[in-house]
Amino acid sequence: MIKDITLGQYFPGDSLIHRADPRVKIILTLVIMTNIFLIDSYLAFAAFAGFIVMAVFIGKIPFGYTLKGLKPIMPIIVFTALINIFTTPGILFAGYGPVRITYEGIDIAAKTSLRFVLLIMSSSIMTLTTTPISLTDGLERLLSPLKHLKVPVHEFSMMMTVALRFIPTLLEETDKIMKAQASRGADFDTGSMFERAKSFIPVLIPLFVSAFRRADDLALAMEARCYRGGEGRTRMKQMKLSKVDYKIALSFLLFEIVLIYVQYFKFHI
Repeated sequence: MIKDITLGQYFPGDSLIHRADPRVKIILTLVIMTNIFLIDSYLAFAAFAGFIVMAVFIGKIPFGYTLKGLKPIMPIIVFTALINIFTTPGILFAGYGPVRITYEGIDIAAKTSLRFVLLIMSSSIMTLTTTPISLTDGLERLLSPLKHLKVPVHEFSMMMTVALRFIPTLLEETDKIMKAQASRGADFDTGSMFERAKSFIPVLIPLFVSAFRRADDLALAMEARCYRGGEGRTRMKQMKLSKVDYKIALSFLLFEIVLIYVQYFKFHI
């Protein structure tokens, strides 16, 4: 399951989405995330799913690889859905003694699960098609007006990107430690929930040690390259909007028009 987490990983490619300006991708991803929590129609959810599938196809990312990122959060999705199904009051759908399942509970559970899935997939598309360096530069440029308020924009952007970049590294390190512990007789799959949680303690200690060691190595590497923060820093690639960005923005605008039409004016089921 650890290997199934795709957040923070970059999938190399030369598609339209890969070549797009990181600022455009960050802004559109934030708008998409906002829209996911605003829509309430199943047709709107279907339109959103179609848009995400089209983006995966244009980005030339294996669809199975994108779906793989959903596997680690499936227990959370299922748990949230069950809570909504069994605790939401409304019109009775089925009853088994004290357990009551309502139509409203099923509706909320389905829409909540769809929001989780679309949210993870849309954010994964941005990280899979954007290098960590481009993500840092784009985030820094978007937050640059805050420099006038003495906000350390560059340091904040670098911190966020380094944290995102090291998610796959730490997951890989966790997998190696677990395999090493399992070869020594550790059992992570059997027993009660408390026992399984307790069995992870031998994994956490070497993982923290490895994380601090990697952080120290990274600091030494940055210092050896005369890194002094964002002041006076130059970039090999200057960001500027291109025809690709305008095409993507126009396509997203058309999608927004369709989404608003489906959600608020034409259909609502």
